[in-house]
Amino acid sequence: MKAIRRLTVRPVLPDPLRPLSDLARNLRWSWHPETRDLFQSVDPECWAASGRDPVRLLGTVPPGRLAELAEDRRFLRRLTAVADDLDHYMSGDRWYQARPGRLPAAVAYFSPEFGITAALPQYSGGLGILAGDHLKAASDLGVPLIGVGLLYRHGYFRQSLSRDGWQQEHYPVLDPHELPLALLKEADGTPAHVALALPGGRELRARIWLAQVGRVPLLLLDSDVEENDLGERGVTDRLYGGGSEHRLLQEMLLGIGGVRAVRTYCRLTGHDAPEVFHTNEGHAGFLGLERISELCDEGLEFGSALEAVRAGTVFTTHTPVPAGIDRFDRELVARHFGPGAELPRIDVERVLRLGMETYPGGEPNLFNMAVMGLRLAQRANGVSLLHGGVSREMFAGLWPGFDADEVPITSVTNGVHAPTWVAPEVFRLGARQIGAQRAEDALTLGGSDRWDSVADIPDQDIWELRRTLREQLVEEVRERLRASWRQRGAGTAELGWIDDVLDPDVLTIGFARRVPSYKRLTLMLRDRDRLMDLLLHAERPIQIVVAGKAHPADDGGKRLVQELVRFADDPRVRHRIVFLPDYGMAMAQKLYPGCDIWLNNPLRPLEACGTSGMKAALNGCLNLSVLDGWWDEWFQPDFGWAIPTADGAGTDPDRRDAIEASALYDLLEQRITPRFYERGASGLPDRWIEMVRRTLSLLGPKVLAGRMVREYVERLYTPAAEAHRAMDPDSARALAEWKDRVRAAWPGVSVDHVETSAAGATAELGSTLGLRVRVNLGDLAPDDVEVQAVSGRVDSEDRITDAATVPLKPVGGPDLEGRWAYEGPLALDRTGPFGYTVRILPAHRLLASGAEAGLVAVPSDDVLQAAGLLMR
Repeated sequence: MKAIRRLTVRPVLPDPLRPLSDLARNLRWSWHPETRDLFQSVDPECWAASGRDPVRLLGTVPPGRLAELAEDRRFLRRLTAVADDLDHYMSGDRWYQARPGRLPAAVAYFSPEFGITAALPQYSGGLGILAGDHLKAASDLGVPLIGVGLLYRHGYFRQSLSRDGWQQEHYPVLDPHELPLALLKEADGTPAHVALALPGGRELRARIWLAQVGRVPLLLLDSDVEENDLGERGVTDRLYGGGSEHRLLQEMLLGIGGVRAVRTYCRLTGHDAPEVFHTNEGHAGFLGLERISELCDEGLEFGSALEAVRAGTVFTTHTPVPAGIDRFDRELVARHFGPGAELPRIDVERVLRLGMETYPGGEPNLFNMAVMGLRLAQRANGVSLLHGGVSREMFAGLWPGFDADEVPITSVTNGVHAPTWVAPEVFRLGARQIGAQRAEDALTLGGSDRWDSVADIPDQDIWELRRTLREQLVEEVRERLRASWRQRGAGTAELGWIDDVLDPDVLTIGFARRVPSYKRLTLMLRDRDRLMDLLLHAERPIQIVVAGKAHPADDGGKRLVQELVRFADDPRVRHRIVFLPDYGMAMAQKLYPGCDIWLNNPLRPLEACGTSGMKAALNGCLNLSVLDGWWDEWFQPDFGWAIPTADGAGTDPDRRDAIEASALYDLLEQRITPRFYERGASGLPDRWIEMVRRTLSLLGPKVLAGRMVREYVERLYTPAAEAHRAMDPDSARALAEWKDRVRAAWPGVSVDHVETSAAGATAELGSTLGLRVRVNLGDLAPDDVEVQAVSGRVDSEDRITDAATVPLKPVGGPDLEGRWAYEGPLALDRTGPFGYTVRILPAHRLLASGAEAGLVAVPSDDVLQAAGLLMR
């Protein structure tokens, strides 16, 4: 019989055990070993059955066991110690509190998904895991962050396989009352709500759930409330599900509703209001519109409010391809804004102009969420050095007249939260070497001095650790594989072969990620005979563990999964290669440490960062990867291998795959497997162990989310907070009026004449040229602009590379024709072909960069021909 209603019955804990409830509700347990050990000791069987989820555990422990623990002095002492530790963690000063200067009072961090723990399945892949790691690292550092997302009642999806290897999706319903969440409530005890106006007089309401991530509150909006109609209740049903309007409503709720949720949370709790708003990818871009609307309600005009909002906004882009960005039809967006819908005081055309692709190559009828995100943020970044460059090229149309390297998008390379991803056995080895506190600091704060101590760990200890982790992975794989085959319809009698799957003494390669085509799940299958030879080599075999989900709507990705599964089902190799369905955080935490090699072979440069390899590296796993994302930035032969890329313009995709797959097989055959199996005088693979050691000591401090969050604080959050404070209403009005005046006058700005003291086309290194320029500023004054000399080496087409800029100074007043003279020195500081030009940029103390206004005046072709000199 089926129940007509479902309730969650919470246990009544005896008074001495009440702290267990607080410990279960703070997700710090997900990265704090002592807390997890405490919960495991409550009831080891219930702990395993609950999926290592403290909230579920406490709902299943028999009352008799709770009564027994309430009398157990040893357990109560441990409980008190862990509870006191959490209290100290929550209230004590940390890295942020010791920083000099006036830091942001609070930062609001918006993301469509958050991967905190498997017990709160609100993520699909790398973006969500990155967001979760960002929150956890901010908590460890004491950064006053407020996270904002949506609560999806079905999460992303659960994956299984059919008998023939086709991906099957399942959408279990998540009951928020059974998750580590609490409703945000008003002072009278009623649930707090936010509401959005919809066309036709309808309304979208959402409750606010609170997940406590260490010191960081995470607010999750849930539209499945009785006040909504059926359609509105389903807005937060699935992550990345539904059609265009469904996605638009999700993103309006995240951005607009999210700001309202932050305001509600700060009002109810007294938390400092955010000075900085961080938009993690374009999905939350509408938050800027809501903040503009707030300021318009306080009396500012739209243009002034836009400047005030931009000053305190940071936008992070994660996609290296336009196809990865959410884009909506112009008319759909227009219908949801303006009179009779949301933000009625803002003219719909102003909303649309923020997101329209009004640049060469853009589609004028599409509203682009990343474009809006960039236009609403004064500071923007990509997520690796290479991705920053890719992003500057991709969005260069928003800053016409500027070279791509001057587009104001910087980069902060992603990191991973080491306490979450480092295996307990790895941590214990480090703690044995340098002490538990220093080991903990190494994982949260970094610092090469703490990681250098890896050099002193004996080879034998490192090799025993690696084998232990490999053995644990083998056990995990067999258990998951058996469960998968049962789901596929196999009987127990058919599965005896699983007992021999994988070998704890064989070189183990891991490959796990989402399955879009550019990540090339099946590149390893390109030459199946060579792969079989590698898998079945008599002396130097390899074994491969593969996992990954294709998007439910991506049949091409599902075919790749099926192709891999069918190969792994072959009785000749199924003991050496496995595909594990339902890749998620719980599986990943076993997979990364247990592998010897982490394989990554995307199409370069389509991997924005690729943090899975970072998590593997923190456990002593070596990377074998295309030079893309973070690996392009930090690869060294000391701790891994680079797969050569065949990305020339004349190489078709099929030939490229063939060349790169062949290079992958060559590396495995000729360099990697010999090194793993080669034994030195001690009987150990000492050259391999040295690479493990270098991976830990050299990569360890770099790949930390703590390093990443510190960079955000120092390079983006603090400057954004300073800009936010400087942008009071009067300054915002003045800046908006100045920009309007400059834009109107810019057609009259020109460089009319350039002359130099150079006598010819050659000069000596270290000499200085005198530069004199006449410019027409039209209705502007010298205070409105900066006239610059731009110089550097030139390529074969006379383009300046690695440019240096020097401001020129006005000399006297305007001449009879209203033109101004500017002069300055030009240092010849490099040899070879050298060139220069002159340009005029708008200049204002509140601009974050010279390119911000998107305006530039350069010499006409006639002026260039009259004055341009190349020094050779």
